Amino acid sequence: MKFKPAIKPYSAAAGGWGSLEATTRFVLDSKHALKNLRNLMRMNKAKGFDCPGCAWGDDNKSTFSFCENGAKAVTWEATRRFIDAQFFAAHSVSKLYQQSDYFLEYQGRLTEPLRYNAQTDHYEPVSWDDAFELIAQHIREMDHPDQLELYTSGRASNEASYLYQLFGRMAGTNNFPDCSNMCHEASGSGLKRSIGVGKGTIHLDDFDKANAIFVFGQNPGTNHPRMLHSLRHAAENGAQIVTFNTLRERGLERFADPQKPLEVITPMAGFISTNYYQPNLGGDMAAVRGMAKALLEMWRGGQGDVFDERFLAEHTHGVEAWFAEVDSTSWEHITQQSGLSEQQLRDAAAVWQRAERVICTWAMGITQHKHSLNTVREIVNLQLLGGHLGKPGAGLCPVRGHSNVQGNRTMGIDEKPSAALLDSLASHFDFEPPRRAGHNTVQALAAMLRDEVKVLIALGGNLAAAAPDSPRTEEALRRCGLTVHISTKLNRSHLVPGKDGLILPTLGRTEADVQATGRQFVTVEDSFSMVHASEGIGNPVAETQRSETAIVAGVADAVLGKEKLDWLSLAADYNLIRDHIAATLPGFMNFNQRCDIPGGFYLGNAAAELRFATPSGKAEFSAAPLPESLFGELNAPFALQTLRSHDQYNTTIYGLDDRYRGVYGQREVLFINPQDLAALGLQDGDLVDIETVWNDGIERKVSGFKIVPYAIPRGNLAAYYPETNPLVPLESIGDGTGTPTSKSVPVKISLAAQVKNNRIA
Repeated sequence: MKFKPAIKPYSAAAGGWGSLEATTRFVLDSKHALKNLRNLMRMNKAKGFDCPGCAWGDDNKSTFSFCENGAKAVTWEATRRFIDAQFFAAHSVSKLYQQSDYFLEYQGRLTEPLRYNAQTDHYEPVSWDDAFELIAQHIREMDHPDQLELYTSGRASNEASYLYQLFGRMAGTNNFPDCSNMCHEASGSGLKRSIGVGKGTIHLDDFDKANAIFVFGQNPGTNHPRMLHSLRHAAENGAQIVTFNTLRERGLERFADPQKPLEVITPMAGFISTNYYQPNLGGDMAAVRGMAKALLEMWRGGQGDVFDERFLAEHTHGVEAWFAEVDSTSWEHITQQSGLSEQQLRDAAAVWQRAERVICTWAMGITQHKHSLNTVREIVNLQLLGGHLGKPGAGLCPVRGHSNVQGNRTMGIDEKPSAALLDSLASHFDFEPPRRAGHNTVQALAAMLRDEVKVLIALGGNLAAAAPDSPRTEEALRRCGLTVHISTKLNRSHLVPGKDGLILPTLGRTEADVQATGRQFVTVEDSFSMVHASEGIGNPVAETQRSETAIVAGVADAVLGKEKLDWLSLAADYNLIRDHIAATLPGFMNFNQRCDIPGGFYLGNAAAELRFATPSGKAEFSAAPLPESLFGELNAPFALQTLRSHDQYNTTIYGLDDRYRGVYGQREVLFINPQDLAALGLQDGDLVDIETVWNDGIERKVSGFKIVPYAIPRGNLAAYYPETNPLVPLESIGDGTGTPTSKSVPVKISLAAQVKNNRIA
């Protein structure tokens, strides 16, 4: 693809013709157009494969069950391009490191196992048996099991994830850093503390029954576009949609359904948000506190039915302590921190008060701040006031990122496993799993920097690009004795290998997985606790690729042997893995039989049934105070959030356009309020340097970012990751979550040196 840099404001609605055009372009560019058209018709369908993109649920009603970015994910994976030994012979790792992330993945699919040769600085072919033996050798040479880190991407299936966590625990460690640590940890932890379950409480069809939907900190038009269909249907049914998002995002304003021909060929589109508020980065907790303060005043003033007092009395604990905290929080503090006016928050509260059935939904705009856990709990507080749990059209909806990140956690990918999980594994498999907590992602990287990690195995993902403080993350990976990456395509992490390094090529979600007993299917869990079967249909690019499940089993067999478990027999028949899951995890009884249910099966949610696994046995109100200051004593003029472009999913860069924000052919841009631009004496299109304001003596700076005026509150900035990940300090993490604070980075900006010198001249 060719990219011509330009900034051109986008006036059309999200979806519509622009979405169809982009989808068609990516299908054709894959060089496998007919194959990918067939793939798209089978995506998110019975006897088809689950989307390898986001974790939004399947409605099982639409003719086409995919969105633009899902189509990009499929065509990006099911490409005819591939790279082999000849490519790596011609390109050293140092040379490839100089290329962009887009260039790396655009080269195509990995086809054979590779080992890094530090003497030549090239990857070279290695057999599968030798690769497995190399891993076993390095693990046998470890001083203790906690020198092993087992990273997991949210792409991994339930079957692969279950084997992976079982292998790790039989090897003696709970070191399971994963992508959830870096995105939705606050959702899981906050919900568990408040309602006893770390998952959302609603079904997908609850969107059709809601009277009001409050959308916090997310951009569904890019990150989970199928959600726009649910929001559009809700709006058509009369629901009020109240959005709190720092940037104006087209997908939250107007949406043209690509499946409605009239909306594709005409300017017709449906409006999404009835109220759109733009809080400061990190100001959402204050905004919700302001709504609660307004509602409390209405209740005390006898202004109609405000709270569900019966629900509060029967099913909650701690409301009076929270009321006291709300009373002690001043409107001045609320408006200053939120960036919203008292009247705006009273208006939002009035929408909530008039609605009988309310859904609150959020994503990473809520979860990547220092006080994110308390923000999630404040949202829960709001819902508890109206009894908006356990009834149709109401509840809590954290929108997860990658397609099976929720399923990974259900399968036991958790550095802090529950005693119930460990007891179940111990009883069923007759071994004693480790009981001590393991490392999350940030802790794992810190351990690598201290030379306490000998082996890193990454089941998917791109840790070097996904993690914060990029130079230090890369240094951490290089310090490992062995890095192993199970991947579909070349990425940044492969170019910062440990002293020894392996790349193991795996099948994608779209491809047929044939093992010794025949074709296999896997399962995934979406954001609504629905478990779906997923069966690839395309032929693999090369016979030397293996499934993630088979690779994990091969590693486990080489390291542990067959004393406790015949790993290779499990890889030959995934039904056997599902039998073990059914025997050890709640909600999976008759797992194999239930995989035949059209649309999948529901795991259940105790909190949705008003059963709360909390110390009090009731839903717990959180009486946390608002932060005094979002950055403490740091004197930073701006708060920066890192975000995705529209041609991107997680760290995968499909292209260099961000259509809805009007950015084309480039990624190093910085969105800024026009008044801030003028106050700084800068000009539209100027190149600037961005530097983190932190207190550890480490310089964190990125250079040459183009200034783009945008509808964003003053004092707030936005730029794409992974380009701005170097600005996020490894030590800047959420309280109680360990999640990097990638949505509230304290920074300052200055004119780039080259531009400055030109102006002086």
